[in-house]
Amino acid sequence: MGSTAEEFLVTSEDKAFDMDHRRIINYNIGKYDAAVDKGLSRIINLENTKRKAHVIKWKVMENLDKILPEFEANFQKRGGKVIWANDAEEANREILNIIKKAGAKTVVKSKSMVTEEIQMNEFLEKHHIESLETDLGEYIVQLLGQRPYHIVTPAMHLSKEDIAKLFNERFGTPLDFTPEQLTQKARELLRDKYVQADVGITGANFLIADTGSIAITENEGNARLSTSFPKIHIAVVGIEKLIPSIADLDLFWPMLATHGTGQNLTVYNTILSGPRQADETDGPDEMYVVLLDNGRTNLLAQKEQRQALYCIRCGACLNACPVYKNIGGHTYETTYSGPIGSIITPHMAGMEEFKHLSYASSLCGKCTEVCPVKIEIHKMLLLNRRDSVKEHLVTTKEAWGWSLWKKGMLSRKLTDFLSGKTKNFMLRTFFKKTWGHHKEMPKVADKSFSTMYKERNGIRD
Repeated sequence: MGSTAEEFLVTSEDKAFDMDHRRIINYNIGKYDAAVDKGLSRIINLENTKRKAHVIKWKVMENLDKILPEFEANFQKRGGKVIWANDAEEANREILNIIKKAGAKTVVKSKSMVTEEIQMNEFLEKHHIESLETDLGEYIVQLLGQRPYHIVTPAMHLSKEDIAKLFNERFGTPLDFTPEQLTQKARELLRDKYVQADVGITGANFLIADTGSIAITENEGNARLSTSFPKIHIAVVGIEKLIPSIADLDLFWPMLATHGTGQNLTVYNTILSGPRQADETDGPDEMYVVLLDNGRTNLLAQKEQRQALYCIRCGACLNACPVYKNIGGHTYETTYSGPIGSIITPHMAGMEEFKHLSYASSLCGKCTEVCPVKIEIHKMLLLNRRDSVKEHLVTTKEAWGWSLWKKGMLSRKLTDFLSGKTKNFMLRTFFKKTWGHHKEMPKVADKSFSTMYKERNGIRD
């Protein structure tokens, strides 16, 4: 077991028994569940809509080598520039080159999981460039020096009291400030930054191939401000975010909003197709799209598992997952937490270090059930487990143990060979520390069902 897996076991156990953490998460996810149930009830044929979204994303992934150049060509026609980045290091280097060339010193950022993935803020800070988060939740976790806790709701793990205390310490606001007053304070602090910033950096929810555009969906308007005031706009986007046509937003925007927050549609939905044109009054002088691979082609090469790239980052599977609800987002030590993170991280960041995440699941299938693009997440978890064994990434003891388990489970005679007393002894001796340190170990019956059935019905072998 690697150090990442060992840390995961320790941290997840701590979080699972942190009652205050559980209270906050259950409250916030409870509000989300109520909103989403209401939102989904307004979709006439949800199952059919999910199937349609699945098929569109399937077509994209099967033809990614053709659709990506289509997006690039159409974006360049309107003066945009495309940069292809193989990994995080290359993406950060290219972003830094653009910033240095412009002589820029300050960057405003809208919410973007991809920039978290490449650790862009930390990279820019090392090169003495201020990179400020403008999404309220991201701004809060940045002030705390933390990573986002959730794909959609980065500060989900904090109560309003926690945030009031943070603002009191940082800005001297009263401890009894309401959420509305705290939001107003953040707005006052950030407004000047938009005007002063040299560069605006965003992600994108979708890349639109036929128009060469990026689509951004948000609720606060900070992405619009980040892309309007600065002279340079850089969008950092994973290559899997493609959709074929602008008409597909009719499907994907409502599905993302409903599964993400329960809304019919988020408040601000923006389509950007390049820098400011000659007849336009606002927008950046230069616009770049950094197309990031960073392990995505590794996942694309896995025929059975590439459907994980269909994800539209709505966060529904996180909110449905009983494991996530108990151990929280930071425990995963990955950019993408929860079920979706558990299936993509081993391929993007290394199976050996992150295979344990595919075992951090109850396999209840709720994640698959709620997915708006019908990714078979629970199946992907099992396939990752299979691959880790095939690649000999498990210990010899574990491999032998499961081999013997399989042999016993496939043979009734072997299963019945050991008595209930022997099985109970083995459970107490070998599994007490791993399975039974917080609960009573199960007691195996003295006789198996098949043995009792034969005895009661007078059946002889």
